[in-house]
Amino acid sequence: MTYRLLFQAFVFVFFIAGCHVQRPAKECSTYMEAADPSPDKTADWSVVKPGLMASVGSVNDLYAKSSVPDVETSSSWKGSAWKGERISAQLVLWSREAISQVEYEFSAFKSSDGGELPASIAQARFVRYVITDEFSNGCGKRKPEDFAASLSPDVLDPLDCFDMEPQTTRPIWITIDIPSDAASGTYTSSMELFANGKKHSTFTFSIDILPRILPPASEWEFHLDLWQNPYAVARVHGVEPWSDAHWEALRPLMQMLAGAGQKVITTTLNNRPWGGQTEDAFGSMIDWTKKSEGGWQYDYTVFDNWVEFMMDLGIKSQINCYSMVPWGNQLYYFDEKTGEEVKIIAEPGTEGYADLWVPFLRDFITHLEQKGWKEITRIAMDERAPAEMQAMLKLLNETAPGLGVALADNHKSYKLYPDQLVDLCVAHGAVVEPDDRKYRESKGYVTTWYVCCADVFPNVFTFSPPAEAAFIGWYTVAAGFDGFLRWAYNSWVKEPLLDSRFRTWPAGDTYIVYPDARSSIRFERLVEGIQDAEKIRILREELQNDSSGEAKEKLDLLNQTLASFNIIEKPERLEELMLKGKQVLEQISR
Repeated sequence: MTYRLLFQAFVFVFFIAGCHVQRPAKECSTYMEAADPSPDKTADWSVVKPGLMASVGSVNDLYAKSSVPDVETSSSWKGSAWKGERISAQLVLWSREAISQVEYEFSAFKSSDGGELPASIAQARFVRYVITDEFSNGCGKRKPEDFAASLSPDVLDPLDCFDMEPQTTRPIWITIDIPSDAASGTYTSSMELFANGKKHSTFTFSIDILPRILPPASEWEFHLDLWQNPYAVARVHGVEPWSDAHWEALRPLMQMLAGAGQKVITTTLNNRPWGGQTEDAFGSMIDWTKKSEGGWQYDYTVFDNWVEFMMDLGIKSQINCYSMVPWGNQLYYFDEKTGEEVKIIAEPGTEGYADLWVPFLRDFITHLEQKGWKEITRIAMDERAPAEMQAMLKLLNETAPGLGVALADNHKSYKLYPDQLVDLCVAHGAVVEPDDRKYRESKGYVTTWYVCCADVFPNVFTFSPPAEAAFIGWYTVAAGFDGFLRWAYNSWVKEPLLDSRFRTWPAGDTYIVYPDARSSIRFERLVEGIQDAEKIRILREELQNDSSGEAKEKLDLLNQTLASFNIIEKPERLEELMLKGKQVLEQISR
């Protein structure tokens, strides 16, 4: 009788204990990834032990889906952060057999002195693979068969669980948002990993929260300008442009952009300012109508709704309006008399150009003044030749004096119009002379830089090493720029979640985030670099205002470290350079 009772007690205890590690069965629904165009045929999965393998990885590595990852197995991660900062880590999973229902669960972050932060500050997202290609010659038309294709891990998918295929690798991207009111100290959390419905392993995350506060993104001084394409959102989500469903789809995507510190609202003055070179051509946010009895009528409904929508999300520093010099000098309007859209070619400096733009500018200025937006509005141009720019500026100054101008300048022409470019963005590698930089700063003008399909380094293609995205923030500060421009936040290709290649540029050139407000490794690392740039700015200002010898030593160390980032060519060991910079930044932050 005694043995029977003991056996029953053992079974009961075992059952109760099992209840704590067994997860309810669920279906892990998700979309299918594209087939691997170049699987690793040398991978020897037979050497992998049975069951799920898991380890802390590196945020600098892109783990191939079909390869056995080369990692030194570890179950603990340590990092440091300012209050208000977002930090990232990466786990990597791999298995030679199918694994179902991979899930995770964080515990609260606790410090040794009794402090506690909720588990909700941490988020794990399964990294999804997209087809990518290679830089090759950069810009130019592309036939897929002429460029090496592969799978690249980039999409961050906020799934509850994930089913792994056999002989595959699957990264997990971890982000931890430190509350701005957190107490300083070292906090530790455990992340339980589950597989096949059962507890598999435990990972430890330890964060040293420093006694520094990073302001909210809306207060960052870094001038971020990632061009938005709302028309791509309408197409991918299958909704009518500017319908309620369109606004609903736009909101989380643009909220994510605001959280990166975006400063500029991308708007269009006329139809197709860049021609049709993107998958989704930009429409006009202002309707131009030539009246039957003569004169013009302009409908600003979409323009106003879009600007107000973005401002409500916190993006309110600048409105860039494209373009008085559109690609191909093509302009569109609706002719009320014929009931048809008219397309004409009107080159700056011609009578036809003035006939279109003079009445519009006069009406537009009045509208901007009524809305209270004139001071932050810029007539924006993209890589336009000096002759066209000068003719356009002459008309603008005569018709709408005082309206600011923005230019992405790849002609090194900014000296031709020094007091008209309130926002100057130069191509990577171009030099803004020190005297010009000082003059622009004294006037409160913005001076930034950009990369595009022509730049192999640094860039945010889907095949680019992740450290390059973070480097962008460091280079911006080191080279003395106010911020960074990238032409495409979300100009999505046909199937952005599957294949990031495009018909004319390296893969990933047209977008850095994904539908349904899915982030990416590239975007998270770009924001990381922007956060670092803000931290450097804050520390510099503090040290420059401190006359002590210790402050001077720290400032010298910071400036010497930054000088090593003022480079055009890619260094042999970019990851080591980034690590050294971050170590110095942490040292001074303490």
